[in-house]
Amino acid sequence: MQIPNSSGTARPKSQAPKDACDCHMHIYDAARFAPTRPSARMQPEAAVADYRLFQRRIGTSRTVVVTPAAYVTDNAVTLDAIAQLGAPARGVAVVHPDVADAELTRLGNGGIRGIRFTQFDPRTAATTLDMIEPLAHRVEPLGWHVQIHLRADQIVATADLLQRLPGTVVFDHLGRLQSGVSDPAFAVIRRMLDGGRTWMKLSGAYMMGAPPDYAAAAPVARAFIAAAPERMVWGSDWPHPTEAQKPDDAVLFDLLGDWAPDEQTRHRILVENPATLYGFG
Repeated sequence: MQIPNSSGTARPKSQAPKDACDCHMHIYDAARFAPTRPSARMQPEAAVADYRLFQRRIGTSRTVVVTPAAYVTDNAVTLDAIAQLGAPARGVAVVHPDVADAELTRLGNGGIRGIRFTQFDPRTAATTLDMIEPLAHRVEPLGWHVQIHLRADQIVATADLLQRLPGTVVFDHLGRLQSGVSDPAFAVIRRMLDGGRTWMKLSGAYMMGAPPDYAAAAPVARAFIAAAPERMVWGSDWPHPTEAQKPDDAVLFDLLGDWAPDEQTRHRILVENPATLYGFG
């Protein structure tokens, strides 16, 4: 099956279990929701109908929609996607410190369960580092998490800030550890994982490895899984906004079988852990 923003046509070799969750994807729908910043990697053919084709091919049923940089703090496209996808969907929003309490309540009622901070690319960043701590204190009483997408060097530079954040912290894309487990950022993330309130998204293997096997990502993923299997989740990062050449999503899904050969651990990562983090029934 050929789907938009994905190469290859085969289904994954491994079968997704019932209620498997894709914990990191984006919806772009310029026809219905004009982007706030059109130049920030807007993606064609990335509306909800296109994503449903992804689900049919890969076999996931639960979804976490993450507001992309092109919409800055306008979360309407994400709320609409959650509404279309229904009960098996949750979301992660982007907000600024001046967000009203009433708006946070509205977002929560719409399925939002966390807020994201993306500073890895200053050209497209919708937030700044100084926003992280005050907003973390705003959303912690709501039971939401703070999602962090920084480069490895930024993680090291902000280690003190990250380690004093209240509530739950979720790192994107294997921490973008360009030097693997020897990267100083790995030690920062491991300390936070050991603290019991930090989670990792096993996503974005192409940010540190090359196809077909993305070998450089494997030692990092395996190390994080070994450290805290109960706080690992998987995400596709569809429609892969950082990638000009779109990866094969079946291959990306099958990486989890290599990183976590034990079927019980994979089930935990795909089903049980997302249910805990995002509040699926």
